[in-house]
Amino acid sequence: MSRQFLDEPFRSLWRDRDPHAAVETLRGEVFREREGRCTMRTEVGGRAYFAKIYRGIGWREIFKNLLTLRLPVLGARNEWAAIKRLNQLGVATMRAVAYGRRGWNPARQHSFLITEALTPSISLEEYCQRWPQCPPAPALKYALIRRVADMARRLHEGGVNHRDFYLGHFLLHTDTPPTPDALRVSLIDLHRAQIRRRTPARWRHKDLAGLYFSAMDIGLTRRDWLRFLRVYFPTPLRTTLTRERRRLRALGRQAARLKLRYVRKFAPPPRQPQ
Repeated sequence: MSRQFLDEPFRSLWRDRDPHAAVETLRGEVFREREGRCTMRTEVGGRAYFAKIYRGIGWREIFKNLLTLRLPVLGARNEWAAIKRLNQLGVATMRAVAYGRRGWNPARQHSFLITEALTPSISLEEYCQRWPQCPPAPALKYALIRRVADMARRLHEGGVNHRDFYLGHFLLHTDTPPTPDALRVSLIDLHRAQIRRRTPARWRHKDLAGLYFSAMDIGLTRRDWLRFLRVYFPTPLRTTLTRERRRLRALGRQAARLKLRYVRKFAPPPRQPQ
């Protein structure tokens, strides 16, 4: 079984070649290589692209994920489908220029996805990290909150949950200086996204808890959180705070647990006495 899509420049570049063999000849800066997956930044014709190549993760890794109640990512198909779905929902994301999938065996399937590099841009995690020391203009902050809330609402109402829904996966385009009236924000890293007819409450809350956790230290006020809720939920804010009270409290506790887990994992070791 083989499925593929090629847009320019790869349609011309690989016209008489096997795309699965051709993608393996790409060279560039490798960002991640593990579990049968390689992610690299490459340049073709003077333009930058990101290529994700899946070479099969093996049955051992598949069973390891299943035994820990995690859905394994078997190839590029998931991210390819998520990009198409986000385009339908009006959520800005990457533009795919090449995709291929070959083989029936999920443990040995070869697949790839190439997307245009979203440059110049900066992740919202990096863009917002100095806000506590250097607060942004209020109008710009409010506009970014509304944009992220709108993207989250469209995503979840459209039956998609991200599973890595952190500020680090929102890219703010910087080809022109961002202003409240001119913001371009794209959502990336969709390889673990799940697509259904309706997003289950459990997975929606996992996404929101991840987003809340990643924004806990950027100096947002209670009013800022309320601004997010006003856009994300379809009901008036007063109704939302009453109807979703228990779920919002649970979401806060879940975000706090993520924060604690992060601190335990990445906190620097204690200094030894001299």
